[in-house]
Amino acid sequence: MPSPQPPRAVFAMDPVHLPLLFPPPLMARLTQAADLEAALVVQDFTDPKAAEALAEAEVLITGWGCPQLDAGVLAATPRLRTVLHAAGSVRSLVSEALWERGITVSSAVTGNALPVAEYTLAMILLAGKDTFSHRERFRGTHAYPSSAETAATGNVGRRIGVIGASRVGRRLLELLRPFDFAVLLHDPYVSPAEAAALGAELLPLEDLLRHSDIVSLHAPDIPETYRMLDGERLALIRDGGVLINTSRGALVDPDALTDELVSGRLHAILDVTEPEPLPADSPLYSLPNVFLTPHIAGSLGNELERLGRIVVEELERLVAGLPPVHEVRHSDLARVA
Repeated sequence: MPSPQPPRAVFAMDPVHLPLLFPPPLMARLTQAADLEAALVVQDFTDPKAAEALAEAEVLITGWGCPQLDAGVLAATPRLRTVLHAAGSVRSLVSEALWERGITVSSAVTGNALPVAEYTLAMILLAGKDTFSHRERFRGTHAYPSSAETAATGNVGRRIGVIGASRVGRRLLELLRPFDFAVLLHDPYVSPAEAAALGAELLPLEDLLRHSDIVSLHAPDIPETYRMLDGERLALIRDGGVLINTSRGALVDPDALTDELVSGRLHAILDVTEPEPLPADSPLYSLPNVFLTPHIAGSLGNELERLGRIVVEELERLVAGLPPVHEVRHSDLARVA
């Protein structure tokens, strides 16, 4: 049944994100659906100025910069029943105390997956054309490449290895369909039939690494995936192969990867690293076979509005007495980012 009156909602995040997440049309929908003080954005749950609002809050609208919702926070929010996260992973946000109290959690992680998949598709296409190497050579020689230098260049029949049928991985598989690629997939939770339905051939990790021209990481950062690409597995990628990482740096052994890249045997496109950012003296900043970006694959700029829209829709469903579409359950955390 719909709520008899709008729920009391409070923003909890770094306020710098608020205007991009909730531009005026979305903010108007929020304030219509909930009793919300748009000017109040909580970053410190111990701030006396926020105490009264938190004590009445039934919904927290969280985002980047929100502290963990631990037992102390829950004590300050006795009426809290729903958390709507206007960002991706909730792993650093939630706590056991939150699950124990039965609070519903929803995340805009599905919306955040879209730009990551788009970034990855763009990088796959550019890598297949050997764009980054050609750019480096062209800057030095000012000469067009010879036919011999482009003989191995192109995207026809490229073997793309996708590690992880996560939200990003699945969206990437959709985006790869129109292209003339052979797509391989590794995911321990996916069956061969499901992989085929996604447009990919399911392989063990080692076989995927051996047979891929471009390997793209989309597995979650969980204990089972820590350093999943160690020195032995990186060595399986063919000479001249490309590794793309838009997941987390912890999935790859940084020393082993650096050795492979310094040797020139592999190429890499890295939006995430370990540590993050890399030390100023890291050779990866200057290697011609490495393309580094500063963790920009996820939602930025006007893409944040998509995350805000998901939160608004979830709040409107809550008010209408409907279940959330993007609920995160405690059991999900064992195998999602």
